[in-house]
Amino acid sequence: MMEFIIDQLVTWWQFTVVGILIIIGFIVNMFGVDCDDVIIGFEYKEMPKLKPIAIPTAGKGFWGAIWMWLMGTRNWEVAEDWEFRIEGDWYVIPAGFTFDGASIPKFLHTWLSPTGVLLMGGLVHDFAYKYETLLKKNKKKTIGTITQKKADEIFRDINIEQNGFHLLNKLAYWALRIGGFVAWNGHRKVNAKIPGVK
Repeated sequence: MMEFIIDQLVTWWQFTVVGILIIIGFIVNMFGVDCDDVIIGFEYKEMPKLKPIAIPTAGKGFWGAIWMWLMGTRNWEVAEDWEFRIEGDWYVIPAGFTFDGASIPKFLHTWLSPTGVLLMGGLVHDFAYKYETLLKKNKKKTIGTITQKKADEIFRDINIEQNGFHLLNKLAYWALRIGGFVAWNGHRKVNAKIPGVK
């Protein structure tokens, strides 16, 4: 019987890994982790209004379209200015900003959607990564230049306050610390600037 169970755990390894992470996360939360602590003071008045952008499979040829379908990620456009508060100050993600949600490997999308429990942190984080700053509510000033580490910490702290999953958010944070430099450096190479802000 034990051999059968181990065989099933190995065969369905993805479910095994997710199950183990859920159990560890439950234990972490059970032993004194308070999900109600204010870390960054994240607030917003309403959910962001997002418009899906088509995945560009047309005109790619059969294999190109298959590749885009299997490996491509849906992008979203912010349809209306979205305001949020962190650490007592109000900021805005302007309408027209496009992002791909939380950068979650495609094979994990079954359990963790890029626009699921990590949406809020992912949106703010993608804006901070692209422009190396956050835009104040008046749209004339920014928070000033921030580091990649600070952007990653904002992502982690927003998500902890929003969803309460400490282990999940800390794993996502460390994944960003290890691999996020690729996206961060890509934006620095093109010197992305917020339109209309000096």
